[in-house]
Amino acid sequence: MAEGISLAEQGSIAKEFLEGLLASMNIQAEVSVKELDAETVELAVNADPPTELGILVGPRGTTLQALQEVTRTVVQSKSPSRTDRILVDVAQYRERRVAALGRFAQQVASEVIETGEERALEPMSAADRKAVHDALTESGQVITRSEGEEPRRFVVIAPA
Repeated sequence: MAEGISLAEQGSIAKEFLEGLLASMNIQAEVSVKELDAETVELAVNADPPTELGILVGPRGTTLQALQEVTRTVVQSKSPSRTDRILVDVAQYRERRVAALGRFAQQVASEVIETGEERALEPMSAADRKAVHDALTESGQVITRSEGEEPRRFVVIAPA
């Protein structure tokens, strides 16, 4: 836990910021706060129907990443010392993205096994690279590694 401000207080500050942002954008949505572990809080933005939330996600989650960074910055500005990990999710985008990347990674792994040739994926965010690595970590037939420099870092899937 960060010194001086509890994880619950950080979640409360982040929730207040997100609710104000949603109101200023005229987006009707609920913001819930969940402590995932002793150092991580997740803020989930959901609406029914979730159609108008797409603007908060953006292409490939780029707007969502920016929203998370701005939210973290707001919390840090109110904290006398460091803050804990703050995650923002919109309409379960992160969960769906991890599942889709897992399916894609399995498909590419099958091709790598079939051809015996490694394959480099397109550059992706650290979170997306982690999802690919995690999806294939149990496979005894392929290995994964990250190569390149940010922001063009990518995953290579190779035969084991």
